[in-house]
Amino acid sequence: MQALDATQQAQLTDWLTASPQHLREYLAVLRVAGELGAALRGMDLDVDALLDADRRAGAAPAPRNVIALPLALRPGPQAAPASPAVHRRSARLRGWGLGLAAALCGVAVLAGWAWPRTQTYSTAHGEQRSVQLADRSTVHLNAQSALRATMTPWSRRLQLLRGQASFMAAPDRRPLQVRAGALRVEDIGTTFDIALYQRQARIEVAEGRVHVWHADRQGQPMLADLGAGQSARIDAASGRVELGSEDVAAMHAWWRRRIVFRDAPLANVAEDFNRLNRTRLLIDDAAAGAMRLTGNLRGDDIASLRAFLADQPTLRVSASADAIRVGSRAAQPPVAR
Repeated sequence: MQALDATQQAQLTDWLTASPQHLREYLAVLRVAGELGAALRGMDLDVDALLDADRRAGAAPAPRNVIALPLALRPGPQAAPASPAVHRRSARLRGWGLGLAAALCGVAVLAGWAWPRTQTYSTAHGEQRSVQLADRSTVHLNAQSALRATMTPWSRRLQLLRGQASFMAAPDRRPLQVRAGALRVEDIGTTFDIALYQRQARIEVAEGRVHVWHADRQGQPMLADLGAGQSARIDAASGRVELGSEDVAAMHAWWRRRIVFRDAPLANVAEDFNRLNRTRLLIDDAAAGAMRLTGNLRGDDIASLRAFLADQPTLRVSASADAIRVGSRAAQPPVAR
């Protein structure tokens, strides 16, 4: 059984939204589909076999809008001519079978189209990729990131499970919502970026507009209304919102494996670098992690990163074969083991 393709889905969506009566009729079909599925549960029926029955060799041609039931004939003695009553009973059974096959066909196609379809996309350490969703939206995933996409005829729901992603939403009647941690981001036809950090979420808008809400707090006021060139940093623990302005080109610098940060906590900078590199940037104390920095570095240039950090007067930096350790000069350095 083939599912509806993207064009057919769009046509059916247009038909559903053209009239409330269309939607009522469709919901009635789904209700019947559920009842029929319950009634047929446990019966050994192969819908694809029913649909292919008219192609069997030697089968009598069936009307174009019905499918003959694939009933195997058992060898046996020549049967006596059937009475008119038997003929009428056979015709009723055959008609019931044809109707059942047609109903199964319609139920399978409609239920398959309406059932939520979920797909998960992820990237490994150091890997970046772009994916096109079923609605033709494009998502760029940073390294060590994961996204779950669920599409229905009435909604587009995405969940950023970890990491960072840029979203270029395709025009569609269905609203697009992205859940990221404890936040819900509603797209108003736009291009935007979401990054999840250990202690913070960052949302930046390159084009259009997004609304940001608490995901699980109905009735709470909107956290942020962001337009092009605007950003919001939202503390994961307190929910405190920090609004700012961003250069649109800098928002997408990570697509080219550059780490661009402006007044960003060092802890966030470390997470960005660690997605791309085997050499880890480790923060020794909270004061160092909270230090705000501004810079523009190549994501794989460990030497430049180390030199940049060494230039910060309040930081102490040490390096080993597989890590760069950073701490505040006021804090006690970790004991070597």
